Amino acid sequence: MQVSAQNSPFTEKQAGLLNELLPELTEAQVQWLAGFTAAAGAAGTAVLERPASETKTESRSLTILTASQTGNGAALAEEAAGAFGLEASVVAAGDLKPKKFSSLEDVILIASTHGEGDPPDEALDLYDYLFSKKAPDLSHMRFAVLALGDSSYEHFCQTGKDFDGILEKLGAERVLERIDCDVDYEEPAATWLKQAEQQFADGEPVLPASEPTALQEKAVYSKKHPFPAEIVTNFSLNGRGSAKETRHIELDLEASGLTYEPGDSLGILPVNDQVLVEELLGVLDFNGQETVLSGKEEKTLAKALEQLEITVLTKPLLEKLAVYSDQLAALEEADRKSYMEGRDLVDLIQDKAPWTFTAQQLVDSLRPIPPRLYSIASSLSANPGEVHLTIGAVRYESHGRERNGVCSIQCAERGEPGSSLPVFVQSNKSFKLPADEKPIIMIGAGTGVAPYRSFMEEREEREAEGDNWLFFGDQHFTTDFLYQTEWQGWYKDGLLTRIDTAFSRDQDEKIYVQHRILEQSKSVFEWLERGAFLYVCGDKDRMAGDVHEALRTVIVKESGRSEEEAEAYLKELRSEKRYQRDVY
Repeated sequence: MQVSAQNSPFTEKQAGLLNELLPELTEAQVQWLAGFTAAAGAAGTAVLERPASETKTESRSLTILTASQTGNGAALAEEAAGAFGLEASVVAAGDLKPKKFSSLEDVILIASTHGEGDPPDEALDLYDYLFSKKAPDLSHMRFAVLALGDSSYEHFCQTGKDFDGILEKLGAERVLERIDCDVDYEEPAATWLKQAEQQFADGEPVLPASEPTALQEKAVYSKKHPFPAEIVTNFSLNGRGSAKETRHIELDLEASGLTYEPGDSLGILPVNDQVLVEELLGVLDFNGQETVLSGKEEKTLAKALEQLEITVLTKPLLEKLAVYSDQLAALEEADRKSYMEGRDLVDLIQDKAPWTFTAQQLVDSLRPIPPRLYSIASSLSANPGEVHLTIGAVRYESHGRERNGVCSIQCAERGEPGSSLPVFVQSNKSFKLPADEKPIIMIGAGTGVAPYRSFMEEREEREAEGDNWLFFGDQHFTTDFLYQTEWQGWYKDGLLTRIDTAFSRDQDEKIYVQHRILEQSKSVFEWLERGAFLYVCGDKDRMAGDVHEALRTVIVKESGRSEEEAEAYLKELRSEKRYQRDVY
């Protein structure tokens, strides 16, 4: 309502001033004035309200929309929604029809970047829609974007940047500047989300918090509070003479309270090999006993380097360290990019000496080692209190030095039974079993077979009636058929309906899983037509791409569709969550 001079104790001038002021007041300001005037006993006081047509609506809904690949964004959104003092619904991009996006009002978009700047699988439809000619007018929408990424990749946080730009282009109002978070995202993300909460709640400017505001902590073990899981079993799955070393590791979760589902991942917080730390100290002008502040704790430099990333060079790291080395500062950006490939901090310290940093400045320039995520290879129903992993040991030579995977070699060489690993469960809602009666096709190579072992154990426990078909590939049948006895047992018992293997080096011509898919073209398409769910797990850049091309070829051949129509067929499967990928 508006204040009128005719039915109130105010003059026309006073009423005019009040009517000019009221639309600009927040709800809290209106309530304060009402209480103030009532307490003052003002005669004839009117109830102060904004004019209905200009009142900031209370019906605007806040949606936290996640575009997540590994589950970090989704977990962050759930924690944020629980910590917010206002109602906020959490929606996964894969659960939202793109055309429904324009019905949202206030949006916090938490967007992860996958691979080399790609959107997560679940966000592809929305991404394509917003960048298409069919994109809607979003002038009614207010938004803020939190981007998650890994600065070791060239296109850091690219998906978040893309979404942030297109939403503004389509007319939406940005209420808070985008934040780009690296792998140690928790504290900056928490601070930003608190600011976003206040902005959407009242639209008032928010000053940066002096200290990060923590989100509500869950009582269970998490990435910030991992569970020390004892290693019960650790052995190689490969036969003698194999060029590979793939470890089967069983961990005890009995006292943790942690639970998981088939398709989820287990996160491990690794530490650097002491040999590598000593090698680094050998090229530094420090003895390792210097006291530094790392992770808010005082430690020796040697101890701090065990938990900081020293095996990978990134663009942000080179930018930070360039102020301490004239050689590095003089290196052109294009040359920095080529230099980083295949080198680590030991190489950098040797190649670009002399350095002028202190031990503390070096530590401040390095980021914590990112956790490693491994697809869980067991069903909790079949293995209560346990979790199983399938980990390939990474060893290679680069620039004249032997290199090792940080976590995989820790597990392979230093993960003796009785020792422990700090772990947490990472949910993956984008890689889940369907109803028990639905058929599934599982495609994977090497350690990509891990989640399918969990699928089969789960379906065996549930006595699921759906058909199961495995395509598996590796180098040699005799040495690299991972979990061979189990797969053959499931096939003999009838749980595994079909199995097709591709051992690339058992003949002159290399044969991979995509070739087996093409050989079984007719049957693959028949399974898809009767509702089969399709799963792909493994290397994103090679295997997953080749498999996608093979599937498109199958659809063209068996249905008579064009290449474009076959791609649309696969896109529809993805939208129906019948085409799920866990690729890395």
